[in-house]
Amino acid sequence: MATVELSFSALPVHVRTARLIVTAVARRSGIAEALLDEVRLAVGEACSRAVEAHQEHCPAEPVRLEMTDDDGRFEVVVSDSVPGEDFAGPADPADAASWSAFASATSAAGEDSSMLGLAVIAGLADDVKITSTPKGVEIRMSWPI
Repeated sequence: MATVELSFSALPVHVRTARLIVTAVARRSGIAEALLDEVRLAVGEACSRAVEAHQEHCPAEPVRLEMTDDDGRFEVVVSDSVPGEDFAGPADPADAASWSAFASATSAAGEDSSMLGLAVIAGLADDVKITSTPKGVEIRMSWPI
């Protein structure tokens, strides 16, 4: 399948639409029905985090999603345009237990609550890569087809 791209205004109401579209594309790509809720929830968390960051730093910029199903995997990339965010989280972004502990520690210290969302994503997606660049944060999630 070709890549499906979606961009939407940084408004919370559009997160639901993004979840619905990703679920439809995942189903069409051959994702098992049992994994569709995990895909929907993980993408919802990633989009909510991006919307929150955009509303604070660059509300006019859209949130971007890219969906592909290459090499037997369904991959979703959620990108924001908030430069300079640095997620000094666990070395292995796919380690849900490490993210949960890290999120608890940062929340207790009064730091950004988006870390909890990243822990949820790490627990739901089969593979997760979080990249922070000068252009923004990219959350890459994938599941087997």
